[in-house]
Amino acid sequence: MKVISGLFNLLFGCCHRKLSFPFTMKPGLSLSAAGRKTGTYVVCLNCGKEFPYDWQQMRILNPSEEAASTQRALKIESRRAA
Repeated sequence: MKVISGLFNLLFGCCHRKLSFPFTMKPGLSLSAAGRKTGTYVVCLNCGKEFPYDWQQMRILNPSEEAASTQRALKIESRRAA
């Protein structure tokens, strides 16, 4: 089923207009790829794609901002572990 929806999105695309409320996972739990970037992510309710979400700015991050937020998240996790 995931292959069919992926093919459909490849051909017709998804505008990602219907998004979930932001999810923030507790430290120590496994996160999705989008969640690892900031610790918070939203999901498109039409296609299921996940997007990293910046809770402080209250918006989805664009690809250029994702790398910087990943570095911040790693620094925060290393402080919590220490």
